[in-house]
Amino acid sequence: MVAAIERGWVQREIEEAAFGHQQAFDSGTSVVVGVNRFTAPDTTEPRERLEGTVEQDQIERVRALRMRRDPLRWRTALHRVTDQARCSTNLMPAILEAVESCATVGEIASSMGEVFGEYQPASL
Repeated sequence: MVAAIERGWVQREIEEAAFGHQQAFDSGTSVVVGVNRFTAPDTTEPRERLEGTVEQDQIERVRALRMRRDPLRWRTALHRVTDQARCSTNLMPAILEAVESCATVGEIASSMGEVFGEYQPASL
């Protein structure tokens, strides 16, 4: 399996399967009730429009979270995630601790990325 991942075979299979599912959906071969078949006439427009400030509001919420969290507890929790990833043990308790210390998903992913790296598609 490791060799298949390194050669990019797994990612290509996922991409091909997703493409096939999308083609079946688009052609109507695959039915999703309420989405591409048996839709109500008034569902052509989104029911709720998001304001242009949604992104800025989220940025402000993350900034506020970072200001109020305990920096020592947060840093310690992220270090534990990295340490547990190196030990090949169950990461879930360390991830939960990081979440409880107000670490963001990106920060937790970066901590694991220090050990596991990031996905890079294989060059064909």
